[in-house]
Amino acid sequence: MSTFDVRRASDIEGVPPQEQWLIEGLWAAEAVGIVGGEPKSCKSFLALDVAVSVASGTPCLRRFPVRRSGRVLLFAAEDALHVVRERLAGICHAAHVPFGDLDVHLITNPIVRLDVQDDRRKLFETVNLVRPTLLVLDPFVRLHRIDENQAAEVAPLLATLREIQRQCHTAVLLVHHARKGAAHARAGQALRGSSELHAWGDSNLYVRRRADRLALSVEQRAAPATPDITIELRQKGDALALAVVEQDPGLEPEDPSVPDRIMQALAASPDPLSLRMLQKRCRVRTATLSAVLQDLIAQRRVVRTDHGYRLAAA
Repeated sequence: MSTFDVRRASDIEGVPPQEQWLIEGLWAAEAVGIVGGEPKSCKSFLALDVAVSVASGTPCLRRFPVRRSGRVLLFAAEDALHVVRERLAGICHAAHVPFGDLDVHLITNPIVRLDVQDDRRKLFETVNLVRPTLLVLDPFVRLHRIDENQAAEVAPLLATLREIQRQCHTAVLLVHHARKGAAHARAGQALRGSSELHAWGDSNLYVRRRADRLALSVEQRAAPATPDITIELRQKGDALALAVVEQDPGLEPEDPSVPDRIMQALAASPDPLSLRMLQKRCRVRTATLSAVLQDLIAQRRVVRTDHGYRLAAA
């Protein structure tokens, strides 16, 4: 008789808190996920900043500490190799990292298709050979010829990347576009194509343009939501890189989004909260609150119990 392997939960080794992050607060260790945003929102610059940080061990955006550094494997489908090199060199300059020591390796083939069996095999074998701590693929739309709106076509491609992550113990960062005109939609709902993409990610970063600056939203499958971070692309000598914009203490912070208000209210309560209690604490209409709660439940960030709503266990 053939069965699946089974172990008692208490016999499985835990992971120390310091080893749970690849980049603290931004990307979980060995997580798959998406860097998403509208066109010209610096998604690729953010992905390259993550790559430089992991490869060099220096803080991402000069702010977020790297907890697990190592080699990075990158495929940039839309940019010429010399452009990628120039951008990496500029970020290294901003981070005070010697570019010649940077352990970032580029896939130089012009095309990689996740919907082609031979390319999937080549990608798996390349990752297995290079053994990167992080695999960056930019962007998703250039990695296939499927219909992104069809979950049945998207799911197998994402399953391939999840298999690479699990078998090779590497984090996977996938750059993906947001829908046009979705600037005011909730971050995950703004992604183009099937909802499989949003559900797939363990760590997701979303960039949105606000006037002359950018707002970075962070979602984690196994960690609480955090307030948005304001960033901007800065030119300083030879360095062109993203940087965190410090909040002026004289300015009032923007009101948190409805999902953030819900997550903050649940995090602050030792007991589950009813819909009425959440509505009172979050100051939002019942219809909006119910819709957002259903999204958070689908993302496995919130759990509904007989006594109300509570945060999902990490």
